[in-house]
Amino acid sequence: MLPEALFTSSNINIMILRSSVWPLVGLLTSRIYAIQPSAPGPVSAPLRELPWGQLNFLHTTDTHGWHAGHLQEPSFAGDWGDYVSFAEHLHERADREGVDLLLIDTGDRIEGNGLYDASDPKGKYTREIFKEQHIDVICTGNHELYHRPSSENEFLSTVPNFHGNYLASNLDILDPESGERVALAPRFKQFITKNQGIRILAFGFLYDFTGNANNTFVEPVEKTIQQKWFLEAIHNRNIDLFLIAGHVLLDSPEYNAIFKAIRQVQWDTPIQFFGGHTHIRDYFQYDSKAFGIESGRYMETIGFMSISGLPTHDDKSSLSNEATMRAKNPTFSRRYIDNNLYSFHHHTSLNGTTFSTPHGLNVSTMIASARKSLKLDHGYGCAPSDLWTNRAPFPHENSIFSWLQDEVLPSMISDPARKDIPRLVIVNTGGIRFDIFKGPFTKDTTYTVSPFTSEFRYIKDVPFAVASKLKRILNQEVPQILDLPPEGLGAAMPVSEGSRVKAFDDSSNTDEYTANGYHGAGGGAQVILSSPNENLTAGYTTHDALGSDGDDTVHAPIKFYRVPNVIESRISFPTTSSLKEADELETVDVVYIDFIESYMLLALKFLGQGYEEGDTEAYMEGVTLTEVLRRWVEGNWEGSC
Repeated sequence: MLPEALFTSSNINIMILRSSVWPLVGLLTSRIYAIQPSAPGPVSAPLRELPWGQLNFLHTTDTHGWHAGHLQEPSFAGDWGDYVSFAEHLHERADREGVDLLLIDTGDRIEGNGLYDASDPKGKYTREIFKEQHIDVICTGNHELYHRPSSENEFLSTVPNFHGNYLASNLDILDPESGERVALAPRFKQFITKNQGIRILAFGFLYDFTGNANNTFVEPVEKTIQQKWFLEAIHNRNIDLFLIAGHVLLDSPEYNAIFKAIRQVQWDTPIQFFGGHTHIRDYFQYDSKAFGIESGRYMETIGFMSISGLPTHDDKSSLSNEATMRAKNPTFSRRYIDNNLYSFHHHTSLNGTTFSTPHGLNVSTMIASARKSLKLDHGYGCAPSDLWTNRAPFPHENSIFSWLQDEVLPSMISDPARKDIPRLVIVNTGGIRFDIFKGPFTKDTTYTVSPFTSEFRYIKDVPFAVASKLKRILNQEVPQILDLPPEGLGAAMPVSEGSRVKAFDDSSNTDEYTANGYHGAGGGAQVILSSPNENLTAGYTTHDALGSDGDDTVHAPIKFYRVPNVIESRISFPTTSSLKEADELETVDVVYIDFIESYMLLALKFLGQGYEEGDTEAYMEGVTLTEVLRRWVEGNWEGSC
């Protein structure tokens, strides 16, 4: 249980939001565009306007270290400095119009890009870069908690950097200095907006994550909302809006439980949820006064959210009749902004000369300097074609998983002590995080594709008749009792799927996601946005609970395909045509990424084998999948582009 002593009144921060004055922390650059030097320039496209309201939000989530933007994709090439400039201009507009703007971030800021993963210690630069943006409510994601050092960095650096704004409603940590279990950050905060005087009660949650390091403690949401501090907080009637920030799926047991708990005591107070974790653009309606938004992944998307019809007044003891009427029927709107300068210029009515602020330029310079120090543009080779995680079917010549299964693993996975032993190598597709684009394969690319420190392990001399069935079980191709972790083994789809939305046609026996229309309130499927314009750039075409007009940029659709949870390479198998493998090959080594070890053992147990963790050993000790990819590229794609 989370200690109640942590929920004293001193943890409630009541404040009036004010404009921030940003100091310059380095040399300014003279270039007009704040965009990173090696990034492509913006591309023009039809745009929809931002639906400004009385209370407005900018939302980021699952940025995973991509604070330099996408250096090979014009649609997402804005960097964190550009976002700083964008937010400053929108704050100025909010002040001019007498409305409010708040910034929200819902976690997973780390792991996934060289800017974070290539530094020693990890996050050396990104923590300093990220804190340059003023964020009003921020919480943690699961990736901050996988390892002890990253969780301690949150506690010792990020929480103080966002003092009073970082919230941890269901998360504790062992204090690195005292060893005591304490709240990672305050459980909630109450504050009043600058211009409209809107009274907000905010929380910061994490889904019921169980894969965290043993120095952190994630309290299940259902237990958290039964505790005295939470119940006392939500009974406060002097609130105009509940704000729930969380690294949580919008349509999830956790958020539905929070919604129901609030509604049991405050049936009429508006609630705004901010979600994360699934890497999609999504919008969900809980009731007529409660909505949620999730804003994609990897600095591709800046979510914009607005609410109108909230109470606004100077004297908090009473409301005017007009404010009371408006409070009964608030309106909610959203927009998913492509993270690039073309969108930013349009939405601020500025241009390449006038857009970048001194502070934003300085942050862009910090990013460029960090990238240079880390040598992230150093080339290992030249990719001859695009290789996709989800934009090509599997198997396919343009599938990154076919490339990994058929070319990389067979030539690279060999332990000298077992090199002649037939082996089945199993890798989860979730370990591959992003696409490879035709052109330079750089140090940065190795981390965007495979940022994790996972190494290989193996179980020797497994009966082949058993080992040959593992892939089907892990891919859930046969009826079985194996439960997958909440975050999944497979590659994350940048579109919604699963029980909430079916955006594909089962009857056609295809795994291609197509435009089958809207399938229920809340599922955020990416579907075709009809347009007679054949010259649209490809991009997200989101269909959510409010319709198909959420994306700020009108795009041609991208097709996405399901991929399996795991892939399998068979290496050093006999090649004679007379061999009947299942009959004549008795045993093999089963090699796998260490991240999936518990599920390998569970699958083997399901197959009647009693292997335990003590039966596993390191394979190619000290070599990560990231290192395997780099070595293969150096040996096979050598040369500059």
